[in-house]
Parts: sequence; structure tokens; C-alpha cells
Amino acid sequence: MKLIVGLGNPGRDYDRTRHNAGFMAVDRLARRHAAGAIARGQFHAMTLEAAIPGAGKCLLIKPNTYMNRSGLAVGEAVRFYKCSPVEDVLIIVDEVALPVGSIRLRAGGSAGGHNGLADIERALGTSDYPRLRIGVGEPEFAARRDHVLGRFTDEESTALEPALERACDAAERWAAEGVIKAMNEFNTRAASGWGKPAGDTADDSDNPKN
Repeated sequence: MKLIVGLGNPGRDYDRTRHNAGFMAVDRLARRHAAGAIARGQFHAMTLEAAIPGAGKCLLIKPNTYMNRSGLAVGEAVRFYKCSPVEDVLIIVDEVALPVGSIRLRAGGSAGGHNGLADIERALGTSDYPRLRIGVGEPEFAARRDHVLGRFTDEESTALEPALERACDAAERWAAEGVIKAMNEFNTRAASGWGKPAGDTADDSDNPKN
């Protein structure tokens, strides 16, 4: 079983906020591969089985906890299915250090100040798990916490749409052929984007919902 986990904060107040880019990508994967299926609650998350071509069964996961407790759901699912974090787990997450319209896939690395990734690292006991970052851009005027908990502007939403589609394509390729082939194909930046193109890390504030 492959686990594809989208990170975000649950509840209507956080629907379609920048911090919920992972949720948005997993929702699209569900529409592609599990249309009409009914999600169920397990592992402190909502889960849905999806049959991705070339990969067999995959479990799509949206944690029911706030962002800073994302590791609870991931850890429970990994232990239940006896998964390898290196080979069987993909985390889809927002990234302020990438412009809107960009995605980046990595086989491992630091949490970069992202509380969701930090909690997953704590739960798994390793940072060696693939993560697919979706750019949400650096804030121009707002504090970073307010930026990630705010909603995309109309212009950002236009740039986000193709990025979410590419993120789903990258997740499918990861599930079917592994992280290296997926990285080689999808680690490209948008020709133009919102926010400051930077490295692979971000420094989110230490708010419990971040």
C-alpha cells in the first residue's frame, strides 16, 4: 500500500487557504481515481483507497488534526500497513519558499520550519520520506502565519490550478515508478510565479496551526 498524504488544517475556516494546498491536491487525486467512493475515518484522518495505474492500491490521507499534529495520522498509517517511509509514503505540503505555480519533489530533507513536516519527522523517527511541495509564495506585507492561513488571491488561484494538476501527475508518477523518475520529470519551476523563488526550506511561524 502506498500512502499519499495531503497536509492542511481541517474545518471550513481553513478551506482553500494556502496552508491547505496539500488537501487540495489530494482532493484532486480522489476525483481522478476514486470518484464516487466514500471516505472513511481512520488513523485520525479521512482516508480513501484509490487505484492509480501502474501503482496498484494507494491510500489517500487527509489528517483530521491541525497541521502541527500531522504526524499522528501518518505514524498510525505507516505502522498499520508496515510501510517504508522511504519507498511508500509521499507527503504533499505547501511551501512559502516557492512561487505560486511551482512544485518541487524531494526524496527527503529538513522540515524547513514547517510544523506539519516536523511532526511527521518526529512520528516516523526520520526525515527520509518523499515530500512534494506546492508553492504558495512568500508574503509581501502580511506576517507569514497570516499569509499561509489566508486564501489565495484571484491571480494566485489562476497560477495555482496548473500547479495542482502537475502535483497530481507527479504523485501518480511517484506511486508508479518511484521518487527519482518523478523528480526528473517534474522538478521544474513555472516560467513566472508569485513570491520569491528560493531554496528548499521555509521558516513558518510556530503557531500550532502552522
